[in-house]
Amino acid sequence: MAVDTKPAIAAGADGPVRPAGRRSTAAALRGAGLLAALAVLLLVSLLGIWWGTRDIPFTETWRLLWAPDGSQASVIIHEYRIPRTLLGILVGAALGLSGALKQALTRNPLADPGLLGVGLGAATGVVLAIGFFGVVTALGYVWFAFAGAAIASVVVYLLGSAGRSLVTPDRLVVAGAAVTAVLFAFNSAVLLLKPRAFNQFRFWTVGSLAGRQMDVFWVVLPFILVGLVLALALAPSLNALAMGDQMGRALGVNVGRTRAAGMFAVMLLCGAATAAAGPIAFVGLVVPHMARFLVGPDQRWLMAYSAVLAPVLLIASDVLGRVIGAPGEVQVGIVTAFVGAPLFLALCRRRKLVSL
Repeated sequence: MAVDTKPAIAAGADGPVRPAGRRSTAAALRGAGLLAALAVLLLVSLLGIWWGTRDIPFTETWRLLWAPDGSQASVIIHEYRIPRTLLGILVGAALGLSGALKQALTRNPLADPGLLGVGLGAATGVVLAIGFFGVVTALGYVWFAFAGAAIASVVVYLLGSAGRSLVTPDRLVVAGAAVTAVLFAFNSAVLLLKPRAFNQFRFWTVGSLAGRQMDVFWVVLPFILVGLVLALALAPSLNALAMGDQMGRALGVNVGRTRAAGMFAVMLLCGAATAAAGPIAFVGLVVPHMARFLVGPDQRWLMAYSAVLAPVLLIASDVLGRVIGAPGEVQVGIVTAFVGAPLFLALCRRRKLVSL
């Protein structure tokens, strides 16, 4: 009787268990790829600081970057372009990570930051701020938008966990759709009754990094950092839940606690990002698929890649908007829609999407 000498491949909470040599080679390749993605992010960030409506030579930009001298070019670089680029890195990482987290929580490959009502909750906070409190600055919008995102997240989770049965991905999606419909109707009514609020809201809702300075960056930084750490900590548990709730429980995962923590992380990431830059489409949907195409379904690597690749896409889109809109600019939310849609279609054609 022949004996099969091939190494067995078992499933664990962190994904399939492969032979040690293959695991180390794959990890080395993924690590090298992540370093390459970080290098691209650095390059794109330098491009974002250099390129703008005011033409500043690259050599002067590089000198003023390290030695500001109070000149007009120095003020433009340090007061406008650097904060804009830093906020792009922060918002991009938050959107990419929240998209990956939502797709894992709902096991839905088409989940994006708006699926669970977080984005529209933030928009509702901005509508209330403009329509009833007269807020007109980006720093003022942040707190209302974040509060709206937080309340919407809590309501979605409470509706999804109502009744005797445990919260499931399907119930979260249905609850998110219901909350989104109610908030959309409310926002439409307020904006129709208050034309002045609509005139201000339409500039926020297109999604933009322009006009945001370091005060907005520092406001959202703590929320995004906490959400980032929590999302990465949940990655092993989400790997187990990808095989189903029953298998996850068998592997020792507390399903309810993991989903609650995941929703909290989504609220922090997506709420803070939307509050800072407005609703930016396609970043949270496309980037996790790009990461999954590169590193596979392991949530630990997928989230790390999503947190790096999303800022690359966002800042590159922001620079592209300045190029095609010169001497003005096209808002980054418009550019990401035009760039993200073809990328997503290409991924769909290259690799058929399946349930997560």
